[in-house]
Amino acid sequence: MIAENKINTLFLSYDGMTDSLGQSQVLPYLIGLSKSGYNITLISFEKKLIFEKNKSDIEQLVKQNNITWKPLNYTKKPPVFSTLYDVYKMRKFVKQEIKNNNIQIIHCRSYITSLIGLWAKNKFGIKFIFDMRGFFADERVDGKIWNINNPIFRKIYQFFKKKEIQFLQKADYTISLTHNAKNEIYSWAIFKQKQPPIKIIPCCVDINLFNKNLISETQVEQLRTELKIEEDDFIISYLGSVGTWYMLDEMMAFFAQLRAKKSNAKFLFINKDEHQHILEVAQKYNVENSIVLRSCNRKEVPHLLSLSTLSIFFILPSYSKKASSPTKQGELMAMQIPVICNSGVGDTDFVVEKYHSGFLVHDFNFEDIIEKLNQDNWQQLFDKQEIRNGAIDYFSLEKGIESYTYVYKKVLG
Repeated sequence: MIAENKINTLFLSYDGMTDSLGQSQVLPYLIGLSKSGYNITLISFEKKLIFEKNKSDIEQLVKQNNITWKPLNYTKKPPVFSTLYDVYKMRKFVKQEIKNNNIQIIHCRSYITSLIGLWAKNKFGIKFIFDMRGFFADERVDGKIWNINNPIFRKIYQFFKKKEIQFLQKADYTISLTHNAKNEIYSWAIFKQKQPPIKIIPCCVDINLFNKNLISETQVEQLRTELKIEEDDFIISYLGSVGTWYMLDEMMAFFAQLRAKKSNAKFLFINKDEHQHILEVAQKYNVENSIVLRSCNRKEVPHLLSLSTLSIFFILPSYSKKASSPTKQGELMAMQIPVICNSGVGDTDFVVEKYHSGFLVHDFNFEDIIEKLNQDNWQQLFDKQEIRNGAIDYFSLEKGIESYTYVYKKVLG
């Protein structure tokens, strides 16, 4: 039921709300916007197995927060045609929503849904928010998902690059994850005269979940025992998947050099489903005996992270990664853990330097950092409370909701 005297907003997501990404990076914002006085109708595309598993939890959550959820089935095969079919379904549902309710804002997450947002803007004059997330077409090419030597994928790439310009030109507001991406867009010749309005909203972090003060010492000791980690071990951790963008070989090379200096160093991977691959890469660097592997659910992540001395992530510094905001950076900072990361990805350099939250690797030269870590007083380089305060300042959900509310108000004039 649509409440009266509230702004009716239609939010489109091609990611599912029963996926972990939907639960961490979509629903928290929408709950905040709902509490700020917006009627949210959410259309998302759900994958069958995980939808059946998590459907009731999400239904309960959206109901508690007065969000109307209309899940659609995600079509996986055949490639290209399945997406076209989903876009057709989405447009049909959106047309019905516009017909039945006084929709004033259509908020589109990424490029697929923005095809419908642009159509709704042109046909009905509805306020259109382009929540771009990243350079979609370039990510597909950089990630080797689209081979532009193939004429079909080259055409698709060209189509979305053309649409990207239209989204930016026609949107009442654009959301970017990074300043780096915003500056890149403003450097394009087409926007030299008239720059589209862009708001920076990085990936949010649950500051309350990732809080060292709420960690159970009993649970941490139990984890130490299970994982055979000693109190004085030097633990480098890695959080998340190691596919496509994450440079596992380079991270393993760093650890091998560190292990040569610190015999008590261990590499903890908090990761699902890729353990065999991680061990195979570790064997190339003769450090397989110092690798610790653990799968877990989201609520267990902070306890595992609390075992860390530092945490590391190297991301392929490709063109499309100008627009990336690694969620793990904010989560690690919230846990007061210094990071080791490579430069040239999104706003990671800016965040590390502003909040003194870790070490930046340039050109994958590790010697200086390892030399510093080999000194007994290296931890004096960091103020752990400053690192957490940085996470609160830059990545907190509350800041994100404030920013989205600002955009909504600007769009509505």
